[in-house]
Amino acid sequence: MSDEFNGRPKAKPIMANRTQLIWALFLIGGLLLPMMSEPADAVPLPIPSINIGVGEAESPGDVAVVLQIVALLTILSLAPAILILMTSFTRLVVVFHFLRQAMGTQNSPPNQVLIGLSLFITFFVMSPIWHHVYTNAVRPYMDKEATYTEAFEQAKEPVRKFMLKNTREKDLALFANTANVKRPLKKNDIPMLVLIPAFVISELKTAFIIGFVLYVPFLVIDMVVASVLLSMGMMMLPPVMISLPFKLMLFVLVDGWNLVVGSMINSFGVI
Repeated sequence: MSDEFNGRPKAKPIMANRTQLIWALFLIGGLLLPMMSEPADAVPLPIPSINIGVGEAESPGDVAVVLQIVALLTILSLAPAILILMTSFTRLVVVFHFLRQAMGTQNSPPNQVLIGLSLFITFFVMSPIWHHVYTNAVRPYMDKEATYTEAFEQAKEPVRKFMLKNTREKDLALFANTANVKRPLKKNDIPMLVLIPAFVISELKTAFIIGFVLYVPFLVIDMVVASVLLSMGMMMLPPVMISLPFKLMLFVLVDGWNLVVGSMINSFGVI
């Protein structure tokens, strides 16, 4: 019996024709693709070449400019450390983290918000100092009215005054004695190598003191809530879950952010 008699179509010739048709389409597409991708009036683009070399300087001023650029790049690479260790940022970010822990809100506000808030308050607190640096150091140097050394000394002076104002003498004596530095007659004679770490630990101590003061009212609320729950026999209920709404209510009623941020800004005595 044949396939037509059994009612089954002939599949092999049809499949063979489809395969040949697909291969023909691929072949035609491969021939037409280069013609379509390259326009007739295409102009080759020039490829730039980069050459890096060391040559002879025509004057001593060229060497000075190169050294100044290297010094500027070094300062830019140290900018995050300068921002953190020589400004009000350290005290602010530590106090805000203590405040979040005292309230028991865990990750609210998140770290990004606390760091961003500390950063912009730092810009606000340090703005008079940075304005003084720009006016007396950066602008004269850009106008070629002062040398690099003179501009650096002018920029260092207001920052030094800010750090000395917020540094304890005990911390200064610690690093001065450790480095075998003779006791200077004036505070302006203290080297920056001694002043910067002394300023940092003074800021940390101040931040810890403020954090303790912030902890006390919230700790009282926790103790009161725990005592009430214990007297009611609700020992299985976490006191933190009950005390958190009362902490938030107290913080909002006293306008906590205004008090904390305002007190922190006034504690530096810059503005």
